[in-house]
Order: sequence, then structure tokens, then C-alpha cells
Amino acid sequence: MTIDIDFLSWSEARTTVYDLAVLPWGATEPHNYHLPYTTDNLLSRSVSLEAAKKASEQGVNSMVLPAIPFGSQNPGQTDLLFCIHARQETQKAILTDIVASLHRQGLHKLLILNGHGGNNFRTLIRDILVDYPGFMIVVSDWYKLADGTKYFAEPGDHAGELETAMMMHFFPERVKDKSVFGKGESKKFIIDSLNNGFWTPRHWTQVSSDTGIGNPIHATPEKGRSFTEAVTGIVAQFIVDFARADPNDMYR
Repeated sequence: MTIDIDFLSWSEARTTVYDLAVLPWGATEPHNYHLPYTTDNLLSRSVSLEAAKKASEQGVNSMVLPAIPFGSQNPGQTDLLFCIHARQETQKAILTDIVASLHRQGLHKLLILNGHGGNNFRTLIRDILVDYPGFMIVVSDWYKLADGTKYFAEPGDHAGELETAMMMHFFPERVKDKSVFGKGESKKFIIDSLNNGFWTPRHWTQVSSDTGIGNPIHATPEKGRSFTEAVTGIVAQFIVDFARADPNDMYR
């Protein structure tokens, strides 16, 4: 059974019943000196595919859609070459069109697996479900599903040990040599409350000199593999539960 739309043909699609769709969502932005701009897209889709494969072994058919490569960026990031900012209106339009298409085709469950910290879909989902009340959209930040401190010395916030180890596991050929790793040192707000409890977007070029936040130096493929196993196991179990759940009987 095909779970990756890159390999799906109409001959299989028209004869297979799919329980839900999985939508990886990332961003296009610098990731320190050693990771590609498309890191969030690559990892979100890789985690989605691995989880969907595990779910298929339990009899659940899910289709992993192409990753959406544009995310919401902080001030300063958009000054960096080829960093692309997608407005909330843009993200809502994309998500609405995807939901409308799936709904028309008789598929009513969508899991968004997000890999970019700047993305926030909750308000968008509430708005869309007003117009599609029979549809279910679930969103999760995959990198938060398992406790990173159990796997990494310093998981990091952006292009740190966690993301670097995951890329070493999935795409080692796309990770630059450790000799070019930036340290991912970052500054905090002068107003302490903005570091704890109050929020405003960070100005990226003032916060980080190498675009990273978190030191990647201790990353290894083995750490990435272990974290992948933990996260994809959690996502796979959710896919199974989500597929088998009755939207009209979701509470107890």
C-alpha cells in the first residue's frame, strides 16, 4: 500500500480506501552554517512517512502529502537571503484549499505535522472548521512529542543538536562538516518577563549571529535515529487512533 504521494498512481488511488491524510508543514530559512534551508520540510516529511509506514503495519491507510515549504518568520529572518515568509492569510488559503479538496473527495481527517516553530495553526483551524463542521484537523509539532533532553545534551531551538542529529540520520549527505558548525549562541531579552510568560517575536539577526539557536556540536546519527524511533512511534499510534475514531463520539 502506497503511503507517499510521490509514488502514488491513479491505478492504486482509485482502488484503495484511505483513512486520513498527513500534511507535513515546514519553512524555507537558514539553519546555521551546516544545514540546508529546507531542513524543516525534509524532517517533517521524513517523520510523517516513517510514522505512516508504522501505522500501515497496523492496518491504517494514510497518505503523506507534499510538504508545504513556507512558514511564518520572525523579524530579521526575512532580511536573510532566500528566507521566505508566508503570512497567516497565505497559510490559511493553502490549508483551506487542501481541506476543501479532501472534503469534496470524501476524506474528512487531516493531520498536520509541523516542523517549524514559527507556525501557529490553531486559529486557522478554528476558522476553517466553521465552514467544514464535519471535518477533523489535528496539528502537532513533531519535535515536541518526545522529551529531547533524554536524547540530546542540548536539544536546541533552531539548527541545534536535535535537528542536526535528525538530519544526520535521514540526510547525512546534506549536513556540512562539523568544522563549519556555528555554536548557535543566542541572546535573551533584556526584559526578563519576555523570557518567561510574556511574548513578542525575537528579532533573529539581533538574537543569533549564525542563524542557529542551540549548539549542534554533539549531534550524531545514532542520537537522531533514537529520537526518530521515539517520535515516529508516537505519531504512528496517533494515526491509528485518529483513523479509528468516530468524529461523533470523541469524548468521555
